[in-house]
Amino acid sequence: MLDLFGKEEVHRPIISQEELSDEEVLVELRKIKEELKDEVVVLGHHYQQDDVIEFADYKGDSLKLAQDAALLKDKPYIIFCGVHFMAETADMLTGDDQNVILPDMQAGCSMADMANREEIDKAWDFMRKSTNDKIIPITYINCAATLKSFVGENDGTICTSSNAQNIIKWAFDQGKKLLFFPDQHLGRNTCHDLGISLDEMVVYNPNMLNGGLTSEQIDKAKVILWYGFCSVHQGFTATQVEQIKKEKPDTTVIVHPECNFEVVQAAHDNGSTAYIINKIKEAPAGSKFAVGTEINLVNRLANDFPDKEITSLSPYQCLCTTMYRVRPRWLLASFRAIKENKPINIIKVDDKTKEYSLKALNKMLELSK
Repeated sequence: MLDLFGKEEVHRPIISQEELSDEEVLVELRKIKEELKDEVVVLGHHYQQDDVIEFADYKGDSLKLAQDAALLKDKPYIIFCGVHFMAETADMLTGDDQNVILPDMQAGCSMADMANREEIDKAWDFMRKSTNDKIIPITYINCAATLKSFVGENDGTICTSSNAQNIIKWAFDQGKKLLFFPDQHLGRNTCHDLGISLDEMVVYNPNMLNGGLTSEQIDKAKVILWYGFCSVHQGFTATQVEQIKKEKPDTTVIVHPECNFEVVQAAHDNGSTAYIINKIKEAPAGSKFAVGTEINLVNRLANDFPDKEITSLSPYQCLCTTMYRVRPRWLLASFRAIKENKPINIIKVDDKTKEYSLKALNKMLELSK
């Protein structure tokens, strides 16, 4: 059935407030998860809220959860508490006899939506005509399976914020230029850390003719960045960093490389979600951190390490609203449907897309060992 916009309606049984209270949802979830433990495994991204993370058998960032998914062979159902592109990745890395389920089909990613296959194909055609240099395409894992397929078809691969440096080093061993999409900030920050100057980078904006670039600019550039960004990390500013440094000089500012260049340069340190967690975990008691990343993770770190002072870099709540769509209520609906042998919201990637996406994914995992 189609909705008013011509899109397929989301199949999500409603567990109404009248049927179960929030606390009753959690009670039933604990019971049904134990009941189905031999059939169901739950993956939970770090940005999920605590009452979802409670039920995760595996917790992590995009790279870790991709690696975990690839090793899961004995569970017929994998519930992915994350966003759509993550569930697609898990589907491609698991067996044909396994089902990956996304509790809410509306849990997407604004960054992933900033690039689509039609736009990438058009940009690629223009770039190839603009230079004789070999261009290696690298996509951040935060994208649709069709874009992972694109890099697989064109001898590129995929990266996460954890392995971006190694992947980009590999890319420059393969060719002279890099096309990096969809997140301009991760691409810029990582390439700068590798010694590439900002003057050697250009930004391709798909909303402009030829991305707003000339053929001469493409030919001269070493790195072509797609105009995409994370709405959460875009909210942090260099002014916030400078204010912390001024008012709390004993506080370490650590940010995610999806933040813009000025923020990363102003901060004391930057790194992937896993890097941030480990840095705080290993710091001595009494350490103070202002963290520039998603608020659910920041709050969880503050709770997990009460011997340290951990606050958000921003005075405003930097929440991943699409990740927040995954609620315990919808997680319970997924478990109930499995119990009734009528699973819902199964994520399946078509065979053609899967073939080249897997080529790229497996290359990433090989380079990340």
